[in-house]
Amino acid sequence: MKLLIASDIHGSAYWTERLMTAVKEEAPDRVVLLGDLLYHGPRNDLPRDYAPKRVIPLLNELATAGNVTAVRGNCDAEVDQMVLDFPILADYAQLIDPSGRVLFLTHGHVFGAGYHNSVDNLPALPAGSAVVYGHTHVKVSEDAAPQGHPGIWAFNPGSVSIPKDGTHSYGIYEDGAFRHVVLSDDTEA
Repeated sequence: MKLLIASDIHGSAYWTERLMTAVKEEAPDRVVLLGDLLYHGPRNDLPRDYAPKRVIPLLNELATAGNVTAVRGNCDAEVDQMVLDFPILADYAQLIDPSGRVLFLTHGHVFGAGYHNSVDNLPALPAGSAVVYGHTHVKVSEDAAPQGHPGIWAFNPGSVSIPKDGTHSYGIYEDGAFRHVVLSDDTEA
């Protein structure tokens, strides 16, 4: 099972186009979107090429393929659901990989492992589970035991469009392991 995990697109058509190229190249079994898809939010500057109306059809291509799981971010609203062809309003979702590992998918503002600005609020999860979240725009891939969650792995793919750690990114989960992938910028020399 190969997952492509992305978060915090915030309506950037430029970075969504790069993400869609990555989806084609990576050929994941499923795309996981961890919220904050169309709106930039009141605390963020406008992302590059802010054009939610151009992002909508790009994301809806994923629904056509039938391989998207999404959760609600703090900047997502019912009006966003009206234009997207896949459910986005759940606070969390769970996937189970072929080994039986639970992947708890959330944005990070309702549930989280306490890293950066994410809340420290997790439901009881079996040992070996992973909490997969966004919200902070900062990449994380580490044991959550120091945060008070023994037996839980924490993974944040970072932000597609408004990174707070310097690089635009997404994540891959494959063969039981997480990794970060930095998106390229065509205008960088």
